[in-house]
Amino acid sequence: CPSRTESEPAPPRESSAFAGLSYVCYNTPMEQRTIGVGVGVLILNSEGKVLLGKRHDDYKKADSELKGAGNWTMPGGKQDFGESFEDAAKRETKEETGLTLGKVEVIALNADQTDTAHYVTIGLLGRDFAGEPQVCEPEKITCWQWFDPTNLPSPMYEPSAKLLQNYLAGKFYIN
Repeated sequence: CPSRTESEPAPPRESSAFAGLSYVCYNTPMEQRTIGVGVGVLILNSEGKVLLGKRHDDYKKADSELKGAGNWTMPGGKQDFGESFEDAAKRETKEETGLTLGKVEVIALNADQTDTAHYVTIGLLGRDFAGEPQVCEPEKITCWQWFDPTNLPSPMYEPSAKLLQNYLAGKFYIN
């Protein structure tokens, strides 16, 4: 990629779970570039562990404009037109895990990009939920597990890694 479109490394991460996060190369023509809005949901159980799902290793099954086949991810996805951040988080969580979220709060804002996609990701925190996580979309996620947020699996899906980084640093936005 030439000059302005050269790839630049992501900012350094403090945890090995954040190592090697994406490089951005803008090879999509300007007139075809759009920005989407998505939500990522950091769900913590009573022990303070975070819920992560293993994305399918087959990139065709782990379909995402932000890529991430084989990575660990939080529940989340695209916000629908007319939907609040909180409602999007509750819907995506229910669709993917079967969990019913109660109160959720917006805790982070991030810009996530690949060579083909650009999303503003709204990070939400949910501690109030009912049910047990289950694989509701086996074509995308192979399992759900609880992890200590300071001992995360690898590789992490970049939007989820960034949201966890925000949470652990106590920051709404990290550039």
